[in-house]
Amino acid sequence: FPSGVFFLLITALRFCFKSRAFGTFFAQGFKGARSKEKPMLASQENFMRITSRNNEKIKAFVKLRDSARARNTERLFVLEGARLCFDALESGYNVQELFYTETALSRYAERVTALIENSVAAFEAADEVAQKLADTVNSQGVFCTVKMKESAEICPSSPKKYVALDGIQNPDNLGAISRTAEALGVDALIVGGGCDIYNPKALRASMGALLRLPVISVPSVLPVLQKARENGLPVLSTVPDSAAEDITTVDFSHGAVTVIGNEGNGVSKEVKAFSDRFITIPMGGKAESLNASAAATITMWEMMK
Repeated sequence: FPSGVFFLLITALRFCFKSRAFGTFFAQGFKGARSKEKPMLASQENFMRITSRNNEKIKAFVKLRDSARARNTERLFVLEGARLCFDALESGYNVQELFYTETALSRYAERVTALIENSVAAFEAADEVAQKLADTVNSQGVFCTVKMKESAEICPSSPKKYVALDGIQNPDNLGAISRTAEALGVDALIVGGGCDIYNPKALRASMGALLRLPVISVPSVLPVLQKARENGLPVLSTVPDSAAEDITTVDFSHGAVTVIGNEGNGVSKEVKAFSDRFITIPMGGKAESLNASAAATITMWEMMK
């Protein structure tokens, strides 16, 4: 080649080697198969990545996660986990903000993509940021803030069947009871006082049932029990007392409200005084009472069988 042409050829090759596109192509040519890329989304045009644990959005999420008062004030609650976040979306909830890790987008591509496309805002969070958001040991790296729905007016009436929780404190019990209630077909859950129905642990334990099952959340179950009685439903309180009526002999065919009491103290005195009847689960051995979740499960089974 003439020296001028050779110089131009060398210059062009140097430029190509410095370019990212050529470098990538060159590297792939030697490394073989192309590595799997994470999905690219049309809604990521205004993409934002959060790398600081002190970001204001992260602080706001943690406050909602840890404070029932903050949740009630903002009318927002938080969820963790790809399935639970997606369940909220499918159940008609308005997802406000979504946070996800790069790994989560790759692992749960279909669900996370749907969440990104249907949330008000979506952010990729660095792994150390996701650790701050997480309320579990082995987090999936998907989190969202969700707007509470307006409370539906549910008036207990015959012949429907309801379970009232009188001051249940443990979120795992609340979640497990709601999950069983949905599975067995209970018409609605009445939650009076005790654990907040939007407690993150309760929502996880419910496997999304608290988002789908009709729930009447009130400071006290008494006003709801009063309406139930006015509408022809008997109020039956469960008690660990052998003198009470054996639950296996009770006729639930015309509907009822059964009351499950607090883990430590059982059904409150006020609710007992209002009840039409006391019912009990017959027990053998030396056990004096059952865990609230176990008692509720047996009670609901007897109601719905």
